[in-house]
Amino acid sequence: MATSGKTQGAVRATNVTFKAGHVTRKKRGEVIGQRGGFRGCCVWFTGLSGAGKTTLSFALEDYLCARGIPSYGLDGDNIRTGLNKNLSFSPEDREENIRRISEVAKLFADAGIVVLSSFISPYRRDREKARELHQGSNLPFFEVFVDTPLEVCEERDAKGLYKKARAGIIRGFTGIDSAYEAPLNPDLVLKAGESSVQECVEKVVTLLADKGIISAVGDSGVLDLFVPPDQLAAVREEASGLPQLSLTKLDTQWLQVLSEGWASPLTGFMREKELLQCLHFATLLDDGVVNQSVPIVLPLSTEDKLRLEGENSIALTYLGKTLAVLRNPEFYPHRKEERCSRQWGLYNTGHPHQKLVEESGDWLVGGDIEALERIRWNDGLDPYRLTPNELRAEFRRRGADAVFAFQLRNPIHNGHALLMKDTRDMILSRGFRNPVLLLHPLGGWTKADDVPLKVRIRQHHAVLDEGVLDKETTVLAIFPSPMMYAGPTEVQW
Repeated sequence: MATSGKTQGAVRATNVTFKAGHVTRKKRGEVIGQRGGFRGCCVWFTGLSGAGKTTLSFALEDYLCARGIPSYGLDGDNIRTGLNKNLSFSPEDREENIRRISEVAKLFADAGIVVLSSFISPYRRDREKARELHQGSNLPFFEVFVDTPLEVCEERDAKGLYKKARAGIIRGFTGIDSAYEAPLNPDLVLKAGESSVQECVEKVVTLLADKGIISAVGDSGVLDLFVPPDQLAAVREEASGLPQLSLTKLDTQWLQVLSEGWASPLTGFMREKELLQCLHFATLLDDGVVNQSVPIVLPLSTEDKLRLEGENSIALTYLGKTLAVLRNPEFYPHRKEERCSRQWGLYNTGHPHQKLVEESGDWLVGGDIEALERIRWNDGLDPYRLTPNELRAEFRRRGADAVFAFQLRNPIHNGHALLMKDTRDMILSRGFRNPVLLLHPLGGWTKADDVPLKVRIRQHHAVLDEGVLDKETTVLAIFPSPMMYAGPTEVQW
């Protein structure tokens, strides 16, 4: 029977100790979620009532769960309807409210969940105690200050609480007659009165990626491979003295795909391990499971392989111009029959793209890419070659709440148009207000008897001009990938 002591009339156990279970965090990470790895942590949203804490927390929860990452939003109102329903808003009860939820959040995090706590939590000492509680158990804790001006919070006041507080009906309301102590050194500040929900969520996702909770790209977005501006001059100077490897036009198209971030999270041309994962599983497996169904490789001849072996860096050139630097190269055999058999389901050098594979070098070189500049083809179509990040910005500018894409290598016909219209109607019927179509013609290599890209772009414009598709809700942009004629494997790409 437990011994006990008395404190303020309450009987409390004094011989209670923490008991560790048999399941390790590593094991929990293997069985929770779809991506593997222990991700338990607490993201603590703090700010005034109406700042947007719960909105951002729930949006982030939706984002993470949709990507197979277990997460759970702990909301202040929800907690006060159950666990903390016996607490008032006195300073003492506010402290107890945060103490309890800190303990709950720690348990969730220890189970491998990304915990999203959204509480006003006005006092710094209480938030610091929450941080210490998690860090004392080796669990990451991130304080996110939702810094929304008081006047914006009052404008959002759906419950009319601020009006009641200013009228004296509610006493002790944070921001009016009760202090809010803003964080002095938060892990992240979100200007939710200026930025959209999506933009704020992306910033938190970036924080989680930077801290190693989620993978840098598989979970969060686009990884372009351009050299940062402040390093560009030094890398250009270095590249001028490096041994060179001349690229074909097809190689350069793949370099564009990589450098602009279309193949995230690839950091360059595939090394052998990445190629085998792609060929046999249609995914990359090193940092979670990421779709990648087609090889992106750089062939070279035996002569070039012998010349470049032993180099740590190689300058990649096209038509005499240095476009990128390849770091830490790995050379390995180009097993063409295996590649074709896996990618196309057969080996037939009469196939138009397999013919290119067969005619390419007998070796492959993989490595990290540092791109010196965007690739421009100067064919009058470069303005249509929007990068993934530029497309995201355009969708935000148009206020899109949903995006649907149609990728094609042919002129638009009636069936295409009907499919795109029906898709838009279906999205609208599900409650979205402004779905935007990405009309995405393939812009890389195609076989000689396909309709040329310039002609296709003119035809797409004609379809838009005639109102078959709505100009205001359609973005016409070129997808730079070469065509592989690889059926379902290419569709997955």
